[in-house]
Amino acid sequence: MNDEQRQELIRRLQQGEELSPEWARILFPPEKREYELVYHGKEREEDIIANTLAVPLQKVRTFGKNGDGWHNKLIFGDNLQVMKSLLELKRAGELCNADGSQGVRLVYIDPPFATKRDFSGKQEERAYQDKIAGARFVEFLRRRLVFIRELLADDGGIYLHLDQKKAHYAKIVLDEVFGEHNFRNEIIWRNTNSHNKAETFGQIHQSIFLYSKAGGFYFRKTHRPRFRKYIESHYRHTDGEGRYRLSDLTGDGIRDGDSGKEWQGYNPTAKNRHWAIPSYIYEFIEDDISKLPLLKKLDHLLAMDLIELPSKAGGQPQIRRWESVGEGNPIQDLWTYQPYTEKIYAGSNDAIDQDVTWALSDSEANGYPTQKPEGLLARVILSSSKEGDIILDAFAGSGTTCAVAEKLGRRWVGIDCGKLAAYTIQKRMLNLRNAIGNKGTVLRPKAFGLYNAGLYDFSKLKELPWDAWHFFALQLFQCRDEPHKIGGIQLDGYLKGASVLVFNHQKQPGVRIDEETIQSMHEALGSKVGSRMFIIAPALVFDFQQDYLTLDGVRYYALRIPYSIIHELHQREFAALKQPADEMAVNDTVDAVGFDFIRSPELDYVATANTRKGEMLSEGVIRIKTFKSEAVVRDATKKANRETLSMVMLDYDFDTESDVFDLDAVFYAEAIQKADWEVRFPLESVGKQLMAVFVDIYGNEAREVIPASKFGVGGTKAAAKPVKKAAKKAAKKAKK
Repeated sequence: MNDEQRQELIRRLQQGEELSPEWARILFPPEKREYELVYHGKEREEDIIANTLAVPLQKVRTFGKNGDGWHNKLIFGDNLQVMKSLLELKRAGELCNADGSQGVRLVYIDPPFATKRDFSGKQEERAYQDKIAGARFVEFLRRRLVFIRELLADDGGIYLHLDQKKAHYAKIVLDEVFGEHNFRNEIIWRNTNSHNKAETFGQIHQSIFLYSKAGGFYFRKTHRPRFRKYIESHYRHTDGEGRYRLSDLTGDGIRDGDSGKEWQGYNPTAKNRHWAIPSYIYEFIEDDISKLPLLKKLDHLLAMDLIELPSKAGGQPQIRRWESVGEGNPIQDLWTYQPYTEKIYAGSNDAIDQDVTWALSDSEANGYPTQKPEGLLARVILSSSKEGDIILDAFAGSGTTCAVAEKLGRRWVGIDCGKLAAYTIQKRMLNLRNAIGNKGTVLRPKAFGLYNAGLYDFSKLKELPWDAWHFFALQLFQCRDEPHKIGGIQLDGYLKGASVLVFNHQKQPGVRIDEETIQSMHEALGSKVGSRMFIIAPALVFDFQQDYLTLDGVRYYALRIPYSIIHELHQREFAALKQPADEMAVNDTVDAVGFDFIRSPELDYVATANTRKGEMLSEGVIRIKTFKSEAVVRDATKKANRETLSMVMLDYDFDTESDVFDLDAVFYAEAIQKADWEVRFPLESVGKQLMAVFVDIYGNEAREVIPASKFGVGGTKAAAKPVKKAAKKAAKKAKK
């Protein structure tokens, strides 16, 4: 038990509060497992949950309307802190599936594999190298699995996708977190056709571990079409209904009545079996024989030549089974790569009656590193969820999980710590096609919200009504919302057992909090408030710089908004959410701690056009002269000019009316620096105006709408492909 838990327990006991069931695990921890993975830095599960900050979700924008009370969520932030917030939503009854059950029904995650292997991106360049290896990666993954277990519905499950390097460690961690008895499958996904390696066998598969939260796991068997050779070898006969094979007419076990009696010289009871007429047969006969005794039914089917008697002693009667009967072959745990299309069947209530490819098709590829094909996620989602269930992907990346969940009528939550991922998914969701593989007609998605978690726009916070501001302030500093009075002063809650006051700056505009204010409060509160108290207010309201003032042994802490850290309140230093400066680092995994506030970078640039020597086509050029920014996190390392640039993203044909940034290209800081701090792009791509989003390494943005005239062109191009035009229209409708 840590110090915070001890203090909280003492407070609850002193105030006569009942202890929740979760305290039983803290006070009486279960005996140590027979085996576990031991490594440096491994935390107790209780400490992982207790020490993780729950960062509030700040809605940036909502796309579309669906009116059912649920909005799908695309969240930019550290997934560990976001999942702590989602867990609070679950406990509050606000994370519900369509059937009313609490929690997430299905989780699919495809985290960085920690292999230090280079992957190929769209331009056959190195896409990224995982930076987290060994124990650090294992603990990074384990902490997230603990939260996923807590978020899952009682009958929920998780698919964890990894390669061979860390899969064996992950299996042990999964056994610890979910219990070995809840292991369901190791699925082998053959994700490529061949891999030519001279020094070893080609590595052409990845592993997907399937675990349930508990024994009552929701799972529906899915099927694939029968192989042509299987049909040819088994369905060797033909009649007016098509190809058929002979199938068993009995079932396991002995039954009383007619089902156990001898018929046509065959006694099923002697073989520990009983007569079992398959239900499909009634669909192929016109006569209604449902009310006949069982043996009379067998006589009728024999007369119709649908049953064949054995030609040799010891055989048993068999019945016809046509190729059209059934849903194909049940899916096994070996998922083979197929460059051709197939159909996926998941029962009559939720079937995909369309061709699905396992290869990443051109129609769905968006250039994001390690993007997975939609066919893979369709199989996962159909097997382990129902329509209206919540699907969570905590490493959303290219957005495949979100896109497929939308197409299959599921609710979804996607989380990623990268701005590139957030904009990639936003564009993908506004360019959906209804078929798996992103083909077919345009699909307008149900309402989804874009949220910030851990990096906030303070200007929008100031616009909140008082009740919303009050709620956000308490959430931001992890305070319990428990109003109470001491010395006649109305207080708002508790933080680590100490009282909290949210200062109402809206009710008292222009009023400052100075040392005299604290002195007046202290005269009313005195020792009754305890050894410390917290005051939350906008930073500019405070007239002193210290973290706290001490009066008669009582510390009055100033919790400033925007503000990132009071060192004494947190066990870990706050860490900003870092963005990549080159394509190799797109999927680097960073543990962000705490929260920060958006501070727009200082930007100065020149937009022009250029024609390279020996080339005919002109190119647009954005020359970055100044780019400076810093995280609000205290003691952040000072950076020189342009050192904080992460990437520049472009929308070549920005539509002011829809006001939706539609990502067309991304340029990383490393490549921009090599190009003498110039972003160069085909001039013929530019429409009437271009939007450039300059992102710093902390996730802050500087946005610029640049008219085509700045590049010396009139912006009269046919602008945008038809798909993009459709997306713009969809975005306008979504905004409305």
